[in-house]
Amino acid sequence: MGAVMPSGRVLARTMAQYVDAHATGPVVELGPGTGAITSALIEHGIDQSRLVLVEYNPGFCALLRDRYPQATVVQGDAYVLRDSLSKVLKAPASAVVSGLPLVTKPMLTRLKLIRDAFSALTPGAPFVQFTYSVTPPIPKSLPGVSTEASERIWMNLPPARVWVYRKG
Repeated sequence: MGAVMPSGRVLARTMAQYVDAHATGPVVELGPGTGAITSALIEHGIDQSRLVLVEYNPGFCALLRDRYPQATVVQGDAYVLRDSLSKVLKAPASAVVSGLPLVTKPMLTRLKLIRDAFSALTPGAPFVQFTYSVTPPIPKSLPGVSTEASERIWMNLPPARVWVYRKG
């Protein structure tokens, strides 16, 4: 919970809409916390059994296992994503959805995270990240990466924006 408050429902639903509910690969969520975005993904049509939830906090892991018994909950560090996913990701992911407070991390840490996420994703699949910042959490000008952003979500406190990154 690096956020000021848990993600609001409008923000969570906005993030979920960028995930293809009809794809077959796993959906990896980074930093699910108490599950606000997780619930939005399920409401969007993502089967619980496709979810791989990477959470650092052991208390939140227990809560997530209780709330989402069919999901795979990994107690691990998203900032060493390859290690955290190495034993559980059996196929390329169809999306990585991040609730991590990326702007609190150094830029090199953010770039390593998105590079590791792209290595776990099917080509063209989205890395979905929200931010409260007015600037993108990861630069828009990464070579070979397309970027799109949602409108600012004023209904969220504080207001947020969703950024989506895709690599060829």
